[in-house]
Amino acid sequence: MNALMKVFIIGLTYLWTVSVSAQNVLLRFGVFADVQYADCPPSIGRYYREALFKMDTCLHVFNEQNVEFAINLGDIIDRDIRDLDKVLQHTKVLRNPIYHLTGNHDYKYKEGTKNTVLYHRLQMPSPYYSFQKGQWTFIMLNTNEISTYANKGDMGKGKELKEMLDRIRNTGGNQAYNWNGGISKKQMQWLDSLLTVHEKVKLPVIVCTHHPLYPFDEFTALNNEQILQTLVRYSCVKLVLSGHHHAGAFGYYQGIPMVTLEGIVETEKQNAYSIIEITQDSIRLQGYGRTASRSFKIR
Repeated sequence: MNALMKVFIIGLTYLWTVSVSAQNVLLRFGVFADVQYADCPPSIGRYYREALFKMDTCLHVFNEQNVEFAINLGDIIDRDIRDLDKVLQHTKVLRNPIYHLTGNHDYKYKEGTKNTVLYHRLQMPSPYYSFQKGQWTFIMLNTNEISTYANKGDMGKGKELKEMLDRIRNTGGNQAYNWNGGISKKQMQWLDSLLTVHEKVKLPVIVCTHHPLYPFDEFTALNNEQILQTLVRYSCVKLVLSGHHHAGAFGYYQGIPMVTLEGIVETEKQNAYSIIEITQDSIRLQGYGRTASRSFKIR
């Protein structure tokens, strides 16, 4: 076999492998977290102005890689609701839909403004919601619901917040900070009901949160353990994606992979985002910049 023929065969093999790989991908989507744009100088390792341009790069790569949609895991702004219009204008470059979660920094508006204004501007159908892509359902939890910053004036939620903080102190937890939040009993019931349905019909689920649930640290949701106790009862839960902790984190909780994405706002030049591919038997995260690449077998 001559050299030209060898090159031709190698080329055909490569094209066949790429084609088979593309056919095996059931779903491809992009994920990013913690842009925290603000028109201000850097501070404590966060580069607020630069974050907007890094988000632009992220979204252009999503277009180049033909992702079907993208997920923002929260904190798209840092300190002023007036910055939201500018950031959302930049997100229009994405050719396909973007699904938003709110983060603790997104609730930065004048006293008395209703949270519904924020949800409407982010085109969220409700404070927490789900959507389906193919056979997969994405559950978008609102871990800001019970917090010091998102439930002002709501006596019922204030009572639930006190219960969560008391539980953390009594059990020796270390996440009782003003930048953390949790989900209400009502939202927990909604989550449980939704997972019950998916378990019965054997449809897979990915859960998305702003505050991480695991590994345990000072950035986890206030009632992360209660949420985890619900999730592990259902084999349909295949992955949990979170933001908030800019350094990123990873761990398995009773077999469920828990990925905390690195924050875009951290560092001057390194970006941080991921493209996720789902096949029949695996989930592959291709990390960009500071974000690690990972692969999991679907349990």
